[in-house]
Amino acid sequence: MTAKPIPLVLLPAMGCDGQLWARQVTDLADLAHPELGDLTVDDTLEAMAARVLAHAPPRIAVAGVSLGGYVALEMIRQAPERVERLALFGTRASMQMRPRSVREQGLLATAPHADPMLTPIVSGPVQAMAERVGAAIFERQQRALLARPDIAPAIAAVRVPTLVAVGDRDRICRPEDARGLAERIPGARFHTIRHCGHLAPMERPGEVTMLLREWLRR
Repeated sequence: MTAKPIPLVLLPAMGCDGQLWARQVTDLADLAHPELGDLTVDDTLEAMAARVLAHAPPRIAVAGVSLGGYVALEMIRQAPERVERLALFGTRASMQMRPRSVREQGLLATAPHADPMLTPIVSGPVQAMAERVGAAIFERQQRALLARPDIAPAIAAVRVPTLVAVGDRDRICRPEDARGLAERIPGARFHTIRHCGHLAPMERPGEVTMLLREWLRR
């Protein structure tokens, strides 16, 4: 008998849309029922998390990249009984050494940081996503991220199978930042993705899919 697909909410990074997760939506179709959370309307992480929860099934697995990761943690804080699994990519444990301005965050997010051989492949789709999302939403998301509250209570609330992954060339969330997050979550699995920057699902789609398949089956 075929197992029922797992409801999976995918949360994009700042300035990104569903294209960030396009490969995973296709490659995980036998195991999960993916849907994209909307992070384009609200101007705080709390409101973003509440909106995603309001439109999601009662019990879900949640995976987020960067901004999406912080929204996922806020979802755990707001409704821990509804989140069965958590996957965080390019997400750090604290607000220390965060970019000091919207402009600085944007420059880091769009700077070439992947393997030089992959940059031409990745940079075009990233630019296209940014244009589709638009400058107003991009800036609103940045301000929400820069003003995010202390996430320590959200981290402390995590009691589900958790994956924490980061690109070894991520300039926004360094590997040691992500490892620090994993160490604060009981039983979390930590994984470094080689030759990868901040947008792992697009830069290393096959490896991210493999990690998520293992995570969904735990």
